[in-house]
Amino acid sequence: MRKRLYEIIEIGEEDDILSRIYDLIMMVTIIVSIIPLCTHSENIAFWWIDKITVVLFIIDYIARLLTADFKLQKDAMSFVEYPFTFMALIDLISILPSLTIIKSGFRLLKIFRLLKTFKVFRVFKSFRYSKNIGMIVNAFKNQKDSLMVVAWFAVGYILISALVIFNVEPETFPTLFDAVYWATISLTTVGYGDVYAVSTIGKIITMISSVCGVAIVALPAGIIMSGYSDELEKQKRI
Repeated sequence: MRKRLYEIIEIGEEDDILSRIYDLIMMVTIIVSIIPLCTHSENIAFWWIDKITVVLFIIDYIARLLTADFKLQKDAMSFVEYPFTFMALIDLISILPSLTIIKSGFRLLKIFRLLKTFKVFRVFKSFRYSKNIGMIVNAFKNQKDSLMVVAWFAVGYILISALVIFNVEPETFPTLFDAVYWATISLTTVGYGDVYAVSTIGKIITMISSVCGVAIVALPAGIIMSGYSDELEKQKRI
């Protein structure tokens, strides 16, 4: 019984109709649950949406907790470790705000509004129910070493550029943080225009930083696309 429940709530095989229906129901529930967050107004329809969707989320959470041993493969310890896994925490965060009891007082009202924003995390629950999103996540996992190298390279380049411009134009960049901020927006070629070099050598450094930034920013896109292509090939062979 629990084994079949696990097969249904997890992403099942293509021919598992119940699993496909469950995934579809949960995707729709997630999307519908976010609708009240798109407006500041409150009405009875939004109240019912919130209550119905949170009940479905609670059922989903309990079902996953009851079948945690099939997922984590750690026998009884699975039931202890599962609530602390990333997706389980996302599930819990998406449920808790709807269970908050409002009492009188502006302070509690502000706390409720703060907790209400955590419902945005419901978006991440959709990762579990989409095969395409799963492929993208796997692409990131498979290419994590290459992406980490690029990330460290970008961080190193930002710090070096910041130190250079910090010493070239001390009046324009009074703090190292200002220089790091400039280096970051130059690396990403955003260029807000609020902080910029004014001297000739500073402008030359800015041009070099921007040109190199294009290459650095483009690297992750190529790596991710390569990983996604590999995932597509795997899916075709299955």
